[in-house]
Amino acid sequence: MIDSAFNPNPNNQSSSDLDRELDSAILSFEEIQAELNYKQAQDALRELVDNLDLSQQERAGLEPEIGGLATMLDKLERSVVQIAAFGMVGRGKSSLLNALLGQNVFETGPLHGVTRAPTGASWRVETFQNSGSLDDVLRVALPGPGNSQVELIDTPGIDEVDGETREALAHQVATQVDLILFIIAGDMTKVEYEALSQLREVGKPMLLVFNKIDQYPEADRQAIYRKIRDERVRQLLSPAEIVMVAASPLVAQAVRRPDGSMGVQRSLGKPQVEELKLKILEILHREGKSLVALNTMLYAGEINEQLVQRKMTIRDESANQLIWKAVMTKAVAIALNPVTVVDLLAGAAIDIVMILTLSRLYGLPMTEQGAMSLLQKIALSMGGIGASELLATLGLSSLKGLLGLSVPATGGASLAPYISVALTQAGVVGVSSYAIGQVTKTYLANGASWGPDGPKAVVSRILASLDETSILNRIKQELTAKVDLGRSA
Repeated sequence: MIDSAFNPNPNNQSSSDLDRELDSAILSFEEIQAELNYKQAQDALRELVDNLDLSQQERAGLEPEIGGLATMLDKLERSVVQIAAFGMVGRGKSSLLNALLGQNVFETGPLHGVTRAPTGASWRVETFQNSGSLDDVLRVALPGPGNSQVELIDTPGIDEVDGETREALAHQVATQVDLILFIIAGDMTKVEYEALSQLREVGKPMLLVFNKIDQYPEADRQAIYRKIRDERVRQLLSPAEIVMVAASPLVAQAVRRPDGSMGVQRSLGKPQVEELKLKILEILHREGKSLVALNTMLYAGEINEQLVQRKMTIRDESANQLIWKAVMTKAVAIALNPVTVVDLLAGAAIDIVMILTLSRLYGLPMTEQGAMSLLQKIALSMGGIGASELLATLGLSSLKGLLGLSVPATGGASLAPYISVALTQAGVVGVSSYAIGQVTKTYLANGASWGPDGPKAVVSRILASLDETSILNRIKQELTAKVDLGRSA
């Protein structure tokens, strides 16, 4: 006999009661966690939408993606679960959704292409009772405050014309919805398998719906089901994710013709979609709120990556234009100025202005002192190029000054050598300034950070990628054009 002092259940509470309390505690914890996940998703998406920080140029062409973020935020605010139906033409997608709704909302027809664009309807099924042995009433609702709703979405056939557009549309819809229904009406075709595989890669919960089972004898129906389950989708879906339905079954009835003979008349029977409803409701009941939060953040993350990529591409283009403008400004200033000290000061000033302008472009404005500090760090890390610029500025500037002073005495004969020296000096300092601009751009694009490699490694990598000959030739061509234009004027 066990001493009561060591009895783990002193109040004689039954094991089943303890199990129920434990299950209740676990369920409560899961609901709290789901609510926290949902709230975090709302806050993160709202923060993203409110702080896009995109210029008009950066927004251009991305309006659908930006609008999609707002749509997903609205979806979170209203606690909407979205279910989309995909499949080839004639598989009964629209009929199936109408059967789930209990009313004809989605357009159906015998010809191709009835559904031209994604259409949706709110699925406000208050109660549903299984016609089998279960008597429990299941409700379509997400746990949480307010009125939740489920939205069914019909999509065009995956085999319709303009396949590239349809594929993009299917991907866009699939990334936004929370559950995918893939409709077939018999053994799978190669097109259906490929489409199913692509949708599976999106990573959303999916149900494969074998529709129109009323058109097959029982033996044939089961043979097709086993072939699909064991061969076609074995690597993509589990047996629990395959459901058989008859969205708009045809029922044959014997009728007597006016001449007294007997005939067969077919009419629409009651849809057989109960098992599919149970599967959907089970998924929503088990993971509805967390599913919506997760899917929303996955979609937002993908769109945010596109926005960031677009922003950086445009800013990179703008930065390159700005850098080249600074290079030519510095090259012209150095070429035309004969005073050595002024050359050095003017060149440094232009580089500092370039760094300050780039910092504003990337949304990381610097002080003038900060720009000078960054310029010094880059110049020290540049090594050979920085030394070449200094020597060129000192040596060539002195030579250029002498040639400039001798122009009157030589009757203009020394003007050609003067221009040649000026172009050479301008080219050297231009290449150096271009390198400084590219290093600064990389530094700012990384969020004012050199990354794990450090400044020397970043500078070395950029210098190794520069085509100095090409840059030098471009500087000389543009500078020569400016000089010739000045002469003709």
